[in-house]
Amino acid sequence: MRLAAILGALGLGLLSVAATSGDARACGGCFHGPTQSGSVITDHRMIFRVSPTETTLYDEIEYQGNPASFAWVLPIHGTVTVGLSSDIVFAALEASTKTTIQSPTLPACPSCSCADFGGTAGAAADAGASLDASDHGVSVTGQAVVGPYDTVQLHSTDPNALDAWLTANGYSIPADIQPIVAAYVNEGFDFLALRLAPGQGVQAMRPVRVTAAGAGLSLPLRMVAAGTGATVGITLWVVADGRYEPQNFKQFTIDPSELTWDWAADISDYTTVRAQKEAALGNAAWQIESSLELSPYQIENSILNHQADQDYDAVPASDAGGAGQTADEVRQADLSTLFPSSNQGSVRVTRMRSDLSHAALGTDLALQASQDQSAMSNNYRVTQSVNAPQCPAVPNPCPPCQGPGGTYDGGPAGTGPGGVKVSGASPGQESFGCAAAASSEDSRGAGTELAVAGIALVTFVGMRRRRSRK
Repeated sequence: MRLAAILGALGLGLLSVAATSGDARACGGCFHGPTQSGSVITDHRMIFRVSPTETTLYDEIEYQGNPASFAWVLPIHGTVTVGLSSDIVFAALEASTKTTIQSPTLPACPSCSCADFGGTAGAAADAGASLDASDHGVSVTGQAVVGPYDTVQLHSTDPNALDAWLTANGYSIPADIQPIVAAYVNEGFDFLALRLAPGQGVQAMRPVRVTAAGAGLSLPLRMVAAGTGATVGITLWVVADGRYEPQNFKQFTIDPSELTWDWAADISDYTTVRAQKEAALGNAAWQIESSLELSPYQIENSILNHQADQDYDAVPASDAGGAGQTADEVRQADLSTLFPSSNQGSVRVTRMRSDLSHAALGTDLALQASQDQSAMSNNYRVTQSVNAPQCPAVPNPCPPCQGPGGTYDGGPAGTGPGGVKVSGASPGQESFGCAAAASSEDSRGAGTELAVAGIALVTFVGMRRRRSRK
């Protein structure tokens, strides 16, 4: 079953936690190799929405196993707001920012043409989760039902008390995660815990979003380490008023001039170049893929073009303070979180990507505004290539050309049969001729646009299983 969960908060991160069950397992790194298919569908994907007043982290996860075993525990600062969202938000951002690799433009092949003969010289071809709050050492600071989820916010200064509370309430923390949780407790973090409400199956799972006050810019990657493989692929969009970059990780870009297009394979070496740069930096760096000025309406329209109940669930009255929400109201609340300013003309969307090693996950990611605030295109036009196809041979002589006054046989310039003037005609006379010329339509084929995608990961929380929603 595939489900996107949108989780986040100011300076917070997500913790991969699963209650013990024979059917459930921590799945921190379920990957497939990247393809040039045009969309990133296999990376762990997150959206960081930053404004001066609040920060929201959207995080896609996937889960497989017993519904009773599904649990999330997230380190947070202060009280957060939890709401429902949809994976269509990721689809809309993906469509607007996907990295495309374009082949070089080959020189045109020569061909026979009848210049001005019949009025044309060849055609151009352009394409384009009720809990006891009195547990010793743990305070419940917030509790709510959000859609199919029971949620609870916790404060504790005693890691052992927190661990005992979570375990007693169905959140079993793996042994290798306990030291990490203890570290976050000692650093002053609170926690948000989510699980499916009694009676809810995995088919009811929907993405959620978690919002905190203030402009926090930290992702606790330490929580990702449990259950992961050698590397973890992450794609991150930062939606803000300017361009952002890692503060405490190295970064790199790929210039189109570093790429080579292989015409025989009809693909570039983009993924190879990226992997080489990541390896040279110890798989502890982030690639800045692009930074684009986008209209919020462009992204909103992609979401609004669907029926609301296709992507969002209505919230029963008992879950929303007695008022309830329609699917459309849930969607509107989600869009208002993503784009808080109703009259915002544009936003800057910076797209970053990394294949982080297990060792690199020992450090939380801090973001900062870039010194370089220039836009960066998501289009990579390759300029060098190998295995270019050869041009076909040009007939010699050219085939006869047909014109209004007769036929010219492609011989030397002069007067053809029927008195038709050809190349070299006097002023005021019709001029026709056959010549070896550069064709406006390259017989070797137009350049192919291919988009780069990444790697799918069940990250920070949860596990993955594909499903079709009923």
